Order: sequence, then C-alpha cells, then structure tokens
Amino acid sequence: MNKILIAEDDVELRQLFSHVLIRNGYAVKGVSDGSEAYRCAEREYFDLIISDIMMPVMDGYELVRRLRGAGITAPVLMITAKDAFDDMREGFLSGTDDYMVKPVNVNEMVLRVGALLRRAQMIHERRIVIGGTVFECDLFTVTSDGSQTVLPQKEFMLLYKLASFPGRIFTRQQLMDEIWGYDSESDMHTVDVHIGRLRERFRSNPDFSIVTVRGVGYKVEKL
Repeated sequence: MNKILIAEDDVELRQLFSHVLIRNGYAVKGVSDGSEAYRCAEREYFDLIISDIMMPVMDGYELVRRLRGAGITAPVLMITAKDAFDDMREGFLSGTDDYMVKPVNVNEMVLRVGALLRRAQMIHERRIVIGGTVFECDLFTVTSDGSQTVLPQKEFMLLYKLASFPGRIFTRQQLMDEIWGYDSESDMHTVDVHIGRLRERFRSNPDFSIVTVRGVGYKVEKL
C-alpha cells in the first residue's frame, strides 16, 4: 500500500484529501505545516507528498527545496490557490513534480497521484514510457514505432532527465550540474547544443517535444 503525506494547514481540506485517498486504497498521514512535513519525511518513507504552498512555519516551496536537498526524491504534488505562472514556475524549480490550483477536483487529484506514482516506479526501474516511446536507461536507447535510437551518453541522460518529469521546468544550471557535474569546465552553451541535437533527432516523434521556457530553461511536454 502506497503511503502519502499531506501538508495542508486547512483542516477541512486536509481531512477531505485524506478521506478521498484512503477510500482509493492509500495510507495517509496529514500534517499542518511544512516544518512538520519535513520532520515526518526524515523519519518515515512516503511514496508521495501532497503540499500546500501557503503554510505557517515553512511554506511549500521551502519544504520541497529542503526535501530535495536532503536527497528525498518522493514525488511532490503541490496544491495551491496561487495560479500565476511565476508561482507555478517557482514550484517546479523548487523540485515539485506536479501542480494543481484550488479549488481542487478530488477525482482529478486521485488520477494525478496515480500517474505520479506510476512514473516514480518507472524511474526506479530505469525505464520510462511516454505514449508509444520507451526510454531504456541501461541501454541509452529510445524506441518508438519499432525504431530504436542509441544515443550518446550525455544526450541520453539529458533527455531521460527531462522525460522523467514531463511538464517540469529545469534550468540550464540544474541540467549542467546534474548531467555534466558541478566541477565541469563546460559552459552553459553545452546544454543548448545537446538540446538542439535531441530536437533534431526526435522532431517527428508523436509522443513528446522539448520546449524552451524563455529565460528559464527546458522541459519535455507530452503531445
């Protein structure tokens, strides 16, 4: 049974989310602020975390940053009343995996939770599927419509990172640090060059595209 941690300071909403998720077969723990959520995540394993943004003591942005800084990789679904693009961008850049704006349709929430958990399992298995396209981490291959493409290591790792979190924006610096390493002597232009090569290779792929978010970085979008 998957365990879900809910960080939400609105008691009624927290109880509603808990009730719906328990009814759908999940084990749930609810807390009222980000600091309490962080302490719980340090002590216990959770398969997924649902977090509000505006909370006392520690907000959702800081919670996710601390989780990622501590090496806690559980997917995070951020639920908030903030619907501006800048708020959403800050959520994704902090390490959030998905984003919903209040008022929340709880049936949609359950679907998103299921999708995040399936994706986390695929990442654990070192294999991602988007539509009819399969990314095999151990082989550096991308297979679509029966055609298999073997990529150079850095190109594959870059694409695999983006494809692991469809819709999530990664800055050039994040991608540089994670794929090339913190001590790399390559400059930021290296990321752009590799993105250009990947776009050329997969420009006809029917399942995904690599999107530039001007002034921020890149993301993979499902088609």
